[in-house]
Amino acid sequence: MGKIAKYLAQAWPATLIVFLLLVVQAFCDLRLPQYTSDIVDVGIGQGGIEYAAPEKLREETYEDLSLFMTAEERNTVAGAYRQEEDGIYELVSGDKETCEKIDEAMKLPMVFLSMLNSGQSPYDLGQIKDMVAAGMVTEEELLAMREQALAKMGDQSDTIVKGQAVQFVKSEYEAMGMDTGKVQTDFLWKTGFKMLGLSALMLLAAILTGYFASVTAAKIGKNLREKMFAKVISFSSEEMDKFSTASLITRCTNDIQQVQMVIVVLLRMVLYAPIIGVGGVIKVVNTGTGMGWIIGVAVGTILALVLILLLVAMPKFKILQSLVDNINLISREILTGVPVIRAFSREHYEEKRFDKANKDLMQTQLFTGRVMNFMMPVMMLIMNAITIMIVWFGGKNIDAGTMQVGSMLAFITYTMQIVMAFLMLTMVSIMLPRAGVAADRIEEVLKTEPKITDKKDVKDAELTGIKGELTFENVAFRYPEAKEDALHDISFTAKPGETTAIIGSTGCGKSTLLNLIPRFYDVTEGRILLDGVDIRDISQHKLRSVLGLVPQKAVLFSGDIASNVKFAHEDISDEKMKKAAEIAQATEFIDSKPEKYESPISQGGTNVSGGQKQRLSIARAVAAEPKIFLFDDSFSALDYKTDVTLRKALAQNTADATVIIVAQRISTILHANRIIVLENGTIAGMGTHEELLANCPAYREIAKSQLSEKELQGGAGA
Repeated sequence: MGKIAKYLAQAWPATLIVFLLLVVQAFCDLRLPQYTSDIVDVGIGQGGIEYAAPEKLREETYEDLSLFMTAEERNTVAGAYRQEEDGIYELVSGDKETCEKIDEAMKLPMVFLSMLNSGQSPYDLGQIKDMVAAGMVTEEELLAMREQALAKMGDQSDTIVKGQAVQFVKSEYEAMGMDTGKVQTDFLWKTGFKMLGLSALMLLAAILTGYFASVTAAKIGKNLREKMFAKVISFSSEEMDKFSTASLITRCTNDIQQVQMVIVVLLRMVLYAPIIGVGGVIKVVNTGTGMGWIIGVAVGTILALVLILLLVAMPKFKILQSLVDNINLISREILTGVPVIRAFSREHYEEKRFDKANKDLMQTQLFTGRVMNFMMPVMMLIMNAITIMIVWFGGKNIDAGTMQVGSMLAFITYTMQIVMAFLMLTMVSIMLPRAGVAADRIEEVLKTEPKITDKKDVKDAELTGIKGELTFENVAFRYPEAKEDALHDISFTAKPGETTAIIGSTGCGKSTLLNLIPRFYDVTEGRILLDGVDIRDISQHKLRSVLGLVPQKAVLFSGDIASNVKFAHEDISDEKMKKAAEIAQATEFIDSKPEKYESPISQGGTNVSGGQKQRLSIARAVAAEPKIFLFDDSFSALDYKTDVTLRKALAQNTADATVIIVAQRISTILHANRIIVLENGTIAGMGTHEELLANCPAYREIAKSQLSEKELQGGAGA
């Protein structure tokens, strides 16, 4: 959660906008139940009369009510009404605060006057007025009469008292000839339009929230992918081996997708849940129903359920992503090795291997899915049980006169909003562990520092007019966590205009030695010099810009032939491209294609042969015009005729460059200026072909296995 919060903090402006929109949405959502309550209680129950503060009063009624008011109440009412010429008293201001003050001042006098008019009081209104006119009764005695009469009504709630006062106002309106039906209709229309406006505002806020949440999550996902890609590109071979290609692909795709999805949910639900939950609690408290304990029971039950589910499901979430890694790894291996699998009839074995990984993932996903499926019905059961409890206890309160029907409906709605808020948090709590694991895996890559980096004070400036002389001085190399050196005490110099060949048995360290030059790995001991400067003191970009590498396994990229040959840099001209293809002996098959250099190349170069891939890889290196050529067994897929022709063309066009060739075939390196024989990671011999035949048993053994007696005597290569 902390790492995901860090991603959100980086997009704080959008997060702030989403938060403000959620506040607006929550305000509308919390206000709507109150309007529903008003429609039921006021619009229907009270005939649209919202307050016990009448808009108009007859002079006689005004004076009768004044008889039973305290001095403070009379002052409040007198300040709120003015008498018109026809004697009718009209309310000056109908704002909420004024109406509530008048409510408090007039509701008890109205109830007492209603009792006098209906005969429910032992007193007679006419007699009381005569006694007041004759000065036979004081104000204190009138108030005492009011209190005595109201005391006989029993312990009735303020809601019932206000309801009776509203009925008095309705009777007054009817006595003045006002259309009470219109009063009710006007109130219903007014409240309905308010609800419609709030609903429209809430809809707009929800749409904008979804938009900004999606855009924010998409941008965070884009930034993470960019950072991941940049980090992976900077990795040396050691880091690539540590994570594996399949795992890095999963982390760059599936893991970031998990984080992106959770960010959308966090912005749309998790931020909204506490706003709506706290607001709902405040609204419930303000209803004054005395049933807040029901919410406590509901929330406690939900939290207990969530805790149990998390304790059960958390271990599975932690291994889910590693299972995705595993199935990606197996899928990649099987799909790239289909020809070999078919050649050895191992389809059944590979199907079983994939099926096991697939079942492991399926079972884990089924478990987490069942947890979710179990959670939802239980949550719905809790919500329905809460509704029943509210109706049960609310019905008793309505029967006792301490609650109105609309208030109970509002309470149910607010309670459901609070429960839904916790339900949303619960759903997210199920999603967060998996997203948390994904975020950890992303951060593991982002925090991994590549072992091979540029020094702060690189010596690029010293390399002006690079010649390309490459020197190994007592070089030793050991792979990470290996117990023995792969290379030991390697010393030689490869000079410009010369070809240095490296040969040896399989696994002797030929490719490892070549990989040290572009710093795919760094030497463990000793140093490699370029024109007298340690390559570790040169920036990687500068170093690799003078190298032309043709790897052992030819790699082509999706595009066309031209884009692959010009891969080194975009400013390679068409003339240089065609010249490089001619040197690499690739023009024959290129010209035979209808689209020639625009012919498409599929991913990995699967639509060209192995020899064609090698020739295009060689052309790519030649087109870059490097100072140093590195050929890692790059002629193995060529026939002998093409091999000889290609090497002659290379020799003619790379006369000033340093050429280092790793080869298995002696015929490829017969005419090299210097041949280095590697055996068990050390130099077993160094010299020309003739010198090594005479002085190096290891080379002589290789030569005898590949060349005839005539060729050994010098007849080869003529």
